[in-house]
Amino acid sequence: MKKFSLILLVVILQSCHYFEKQVPSEKELLDQQIKEINWKEVDQYPSIADCEQLTNSQQRKNCFFEFMASAIQQKLSVDTLKILFPKLDTIEVKVTVNSDASMQFEPKFPRDTVAYDTIKIDSILRIKLVDFPKVNPAIKRGIPVKTQFILPVIIKTESKK
Repeated sequence: MKKFSLILLVVILQSCHYFEKQVPSEKELLDQQIKEINWKEVDQYPSIADCEQLTNSQQRKNCFFEFMASAIQQKLSVDTLKILFPKLDTIEVKVTVNSDASMQFEPKFPRDTVAYDTIKIDSILRIKLVDFPKVNPAIKRGIPVKTQFILPVIIKTESKK
């Protein structure tokens, strides 16, 4: 009986090693989390108050981009660009929404553009694109983050005859 008890004790002690789990180090866990993050996408896109009531994230995103494009178009269509650059019908605007909800606008031109005075267009953008409604920044893992996107803005609309 003593021999059996001794063998049983040895087996029990040895079997405990099978149940031990290796606890991953803090660095391994961090590396694993970083690899799982999609750095190209945000959890929530920037938004404005009018779009906040939408529950579907795709509808909210579309609402925001439609608002931005129409607001920029409205501010730029006032006549300055139409008069100075009559052949310019669409301009791409790089919009940056910072994590502190501030915004910056920059025109994007093809690399070989010489037809337009890009410096003048840039200065017009900086003057005209002010006083936007409050924009809530994009959210990534619960933290406000900076986002950038390019919006095509129609300057010249077809006039009705």
